[in-house]
Amino acid sequence: MIEFDLLRTELAHYLDDQQIKIVEEAYQLAVKAHKGQKRHTGEPYITHPLAVAKILAEIHMDHPTIIAAILHDVIEDTYVVKQDITAQFGKEIADLVDGVTKLTQIEFETRAQAQAENFRKMVMAMARDIRVILIKLADRLHNMRTIESLPRKKRRRIAKETLEIFAPIANRLGMHAFRVEFEDLGFATLYPMRYRILQAAVEKAHGNRQEMMTFINEQIEKSFKNFNLRARSLTSREKHLYSIYKKMHEKHLSFSEVMDVYGFRVIVDKVDTCYRVLGILHNLYKPIIQRFKDYIAIPKANSYQSLHTTLFGPYGVPIEVQIRTEEMHKMAEYGISAHWLYKTEKSVLGEAQQRAQEWLKSVLEIHDSSKNSLEFIENVKTDLFPDEVYVFTPKGSILELPAGSTAVDFAYAIHSDVGNTCVAAKLDRRLAPLSTPLTNGQQVEIITSAGARPNPAWLSFIVTGKARSTIKHFLKKQQRDESMELGKRLVEKSLHTFGLSIAKIAPEHLESLVKTAKLDSINHFYEEVGIGNRSALLAAKQLAKLNDLSDKTLTIEPTSPYSLTITGTEGVVVIFAKCCRPIPGDPIGGYIKPGHGLMVHVEHCPALAEYQHDPEKYVSLHWEKNVQGDFPIDLSVSISNQRGSLASLALTISETDSNISNINVEEFDGRYFAVNLTITARDRIHLARILRKIRNNKNIVRVMRQKPKLKKEKK
Repeated sequence: MIEFDLLRTELAHYLDDQQIKIVEEAYQLAVKAHKGQKRHTGEPYITHPLAVAKILAEIHMDHPTIIAAILHDVIEDTYVVKQDITAQFGKEIADLVDGVTKLTQIEFETRAQAQAENFRKMVMAMARDIRVILIKLADRLHNMRTIESLPRKKRRRIAKETLEIFAPIANRLGMHAFRVEFEDLGFATLYPMRYRILQAAVEKAHGNRQEMMTFINEQIEKSFKNFNLRARSLTSREKHLYSIYKKMHEKHLSFSEVMDVYGFRVIVDKVDTCYRVLGILHNLYKPIIQRFKDYIAIPKANSYQSLHTTLFGPYGVPIEVQIRTEEMHKMAEYGISAHWLYKTEKSVLGEAQQRAQEWLKSVLEIHDSSKNSLEFIENVKTDLFPDEVYVFTPKGSILELPAGSTAVDFAYAIHSDVGNTCVAAKLDRRLAPLSTPLTNGQQVEIITSAGARPNPAWLSFIVTGKARSTIKHFLKKQQRDESMELGKRLVEKSLHTFGLSIAKIAPEHLESLVKTAKLDSINHFYEEVGIGNRSALLAAKQLAKLNDLSDKTLTIEPTSPYSLTITGTEGVVVIFAKCCRPIPGDPIGGYIKPGHGLMVHVEHCPALAEYQHDPEKYVSLHWEKNVQGDFPIDLSVSISNQRGSLASLALTISETDSNISNINVEEFDGRYFAVNLTITARDRIHLARILRKIRNNKNIVRVMRQKPKLKKEKK
């Protein structure tokens, strides 16, 4: 009971006697359940859940959370089951305990899979009840405080996970005090030598800085008195060790460069006083304009509010000052857990809780679009890091995005449909490339088109997890749909050889085909055919036999007179070969490449030759009459070595309504250049016009379409 007395003392500050009595009942159950169990430190196991409960009591969490913290290991490690907890303490507490327990009840082949899956389950549990993650954070915090008793390898693994996952989550929820302790404990465990050296250096520097800190402090207090203003608190603010280490490591700064900055925090009574203090400080010392941030008017994503300013102090030393109210300070330290009792009793979510719920909603959308836990954790990690940009919608609403975000990230942050159909963007009312990184204060307007769809190239520059997962999900769905459509057309083509069509095949025969292939549905079968995992010809033979055709009708011609129509607008499962660059008007053929789809080549391409006598893989193709689009084509140009000759070539091509997507220049003697370039053409007629225009250029010696490369594509 001595251990519980410390917790009781903490709880007495904010819970009533009846609530403390229920907590004590939970303690009695936990003592009984964990009897005989020891921690790695050699202490009785009950000391751990009690310590976790005390951490949560210090931030004034409600009594169901305290009870769940005390019982958080009983389901996993003892004879107690969820029904026992429900019977004694009710469903709410049982669900909380069960939510924490389920985060560790699974094993995986690799540590990365285990970490990713545990993170996924943590997010799902958070979405049901945010208190689950608060218990888990307190649990991890106590484990980190007592980590020295574990083997070295396990210590390093837990410390790395703490820095990569738990510290960013604490930061995202606005729990600064938790984040700082996570980072310093993780740093000390992962890099003990660096930690000790840096700690000694900070202690030494602190003594040298004391005189300057005292002088600046006196100057600020004197200015406040001159303006009849009294701050609730004026304190010097020291950076914690991990933040110093990160700045040195990531920004390649020396220790003296990091420590040369003097930090202060001013806490006042109300918001308007914050701005008065700002004016007084700017009057006292000159501000560095680009280093001013107003997080009161525009709070951070985790609800953090404060004024930040950097000043030129005495003797030119930089001074960083944070100005905030007491309420803001509590929110900055404890984030989502600040004023938990007050908010929950009124059944109204606080701003931090609302923002956390909004973030969780976006994370759940990422979860639904991710194919597995590893992809999910990679997509979400981006959103866990704190650097942000704040931009405006055309209507004046503020949107916060991770640093480096582009207009595409902005579009997906508005809505998935806006992102999927965006074609252009205006930054501060001027057209800009979709890949342009956004900066603070920009107004962003997205231009959409009903027929547009995501471009796979966007994946190379987007930043947010939501944009990345949504685009990947769309492209996968697009590939499935296109594979299914292509597979159906391939089966139809093969059936045509036997004088049949899919419409003439009885549904039960199609069902039999699906069962034989051990697939889910006929659409799944078509999808497999479309990406080349199954043969359309073999499927047609099987369907023909099921329709009672005689063997003599199964004679297959080397090439069927019936050929597929290619429109040029197909996506990921119809691939136009780079070796020969087919364009509308070229005679074409193709073959099915397993796992990829239909490879389209010019008919005389060497890469196609070996497939032309294989009816299971070769596909006769032709272009649709009214094909639209721009197709890449490779040209070889010999051009005289004169000033402006390349520019004139580019201008000539531009005048033919074509575009240069790639260019490579080689000097083969002093008089001429060999230029290999990739341009766009709508069809052979357009290409002929381009070639004619280029030949008329006086600087051009020769121009020709590049012949298909002899190197064959990998099967």
